Amino acid sequence: MPSVSSVPPSTPLSRASVADALRAAGCVFAEDEAELILSTARTPAEAAAMVERRVEGLPLELVVGWAEFRGLRITVAPGVFVPRRRTEFLVEQALAQAPGSTVVVDLCCGSGAVGAALAAGLGRVELHAADIDPVAVGCARGNVAAAGGHVHQGDLFEALPAELLGRVDILAANVPYVPSDEIGLLPLEARDHEPRVALDGGTDGLDVLRRVATEAPRWLAPGGCVLVETSRHQAPTAVAAFERNGLTTRLAVSEELYAHVVIGVGQRVPLSPGPSPVR
Repeated sequence: MPSVSSVPPSTPLSRASVADALRAAGCVFAEDEAELILSTARTPAEAAAMVERRVEGLPLELVVGWAEFRGLRITVAPGVFVPRRRTEFLVEQALAQAPGSTVVVDLCCGSGAVGAALAAGLGRVELHAADIDPVAVGCARGNVAAAGGHVHQGDLFEALPAELLGRVDILAANVPYVPSDEIGLLPLEARDHEPRVALDGGTDGLDVLRRVATEAPRWLAPGGCVLVETSRHQAPTAVAAFERNGLTTRLAVSEELYAHVVIGVGQRVPLSPGPSPVR
């Protein structure tokens, strides 16, 4: 059987030949990846180029230019964090916690996948996303455009417009949480193709999470919630950080997705006492 690279550019590639090339390169789900590449490519030449890039080690999502996230096709680009399936659990928890939300913030937004998925689940919302990385900001703008979302560049809450103070119903912050000295242990696809700023959480992995926990309460609407993804061994420390800042906190876990989400709820404003009854 001829190799993919030896097939003339105008000749359609067979699924079997593509799967063989991917399998030889070490792709575990070669058949599924072959199907995705062949269904995405517009021409045989484009398909061959995609296969070549995948064989060279480029992540599949960057090869085809998108990642599926809660049924949405999220555009991704080189240098932007690729949304993980386990992060769908964070979205599910946010929708369950605050189903009537009208103001949503996707902090550390990367591609904007979380914000786009929240808007799709909630319907008409005021959506804001923010990231420190200009490449991520450009990518997110395209992904949240259909929901009328606004994307801001800057360091965490410094990027957000001041008029959001005290108004946010859902604050989703998919912060970096890999300890600095463990970056080298990540899979090659993350280590070599995703920005370190989207991965590195400092010495214990919780530097950015602590900053979010400190600042979030003043941005939340009464009863609003902040949700942050973390790891199993970091979860107790993350929960404590939320609790220290006055948030009513719980940990949600999905064993299937190996996902751990810390959820903090802001204080509700007590109702003003009504007038004394007339006697």
